[in-house]
Amino acid sequence: MSYSSASLLVEQAQGVLTLTLNRPDVLNSFTRDMALALQSALADAAADDQVRAVVLTGAGRGFCAGQDLAEALPQDGGPIPDIGEIVKASYNPIIRAIRTLEKPVLCAVNGIAAGAGANLAFACDLTIAAEEASFVESFAKLGLIPDTSGTFFVPRLVGMQRATGMFFLAEKMPAAKAKEWGLIWDVVPRESLMPTVTQLATQLASQATRGFGLTKRALNASFANSLDAQLDVEARAMQEAGRTADYEEGVRAFLEKRAPVYQGK
Repeated sequence: MSYSSASLLVEQAQGVLTLTLNRPDVLNSFTRDMALALQSALADAAADDQVRAVVLTGAGRGFCAGQDLAEALPQDGGPIPDIGEIVKASYNPIIRAIRTLEKPVLCAVNGIAAGAGANLAFACDLTIAAEEASFVESFAKLGLIPDTSGTFFVPRLVGMQRATGMFFLAEKMPAAKAKEWGLIWDVVPRESLMPTVTQLATQLASQATRGFGLTKRALNASFANSLDAQLDVEARAMQEAGRTADYEEGVRAFLEKRAPVYQGK
């Protein structure tokens, strides 16, 4: 990793890169150091052909409590830090990296996910939470607005009324309700969380990951496209998919009546 930090643990096995936010004493709240480390790790994942899926989780009893407010308060009587600059430097690059990473990004939410932590989880491709986990859009309690792509993804996932209620009321949402509303993929017992997510990530990493990447590219494009434009995106992506070694392997395996061995190429 080009930028290393004790606040982010990195582990790689069987094509899966696991990134663990590691400030458990403060519920893994973000500092600039941790944000830069996560940005660096995601950039490395994009460039490393051996990484075919990514898992993001948190150490200890929480996933992420959002911004560490110690960095967003005046220091020694000085001026209030520019929170917009913090967002631009810390969170926006992370969301852009996750959405443009043409590999599956899974999120394992082990506990509270608040503020930027909640929206980080909602921006991942597949998010699985422990039964005890919860989500809260806590920005209104500080007179702030939702960041980390919250105003983009949440209304698209749950609709405008529910999104507005989440943002204005800042009520804690249990994991089961988040699944019911379509904010996350699944909820499992806490002791099963990491085994479940790791197994799923390993399964995805062994499949035709170039196809996953192209699917993700098309999904991203759909947010801004008309139907006609999106049909063109699909055709171009299908053309590219049809030229991959994975597609060739899939066809050969089908004809030879055997399990395919994909390389993510």
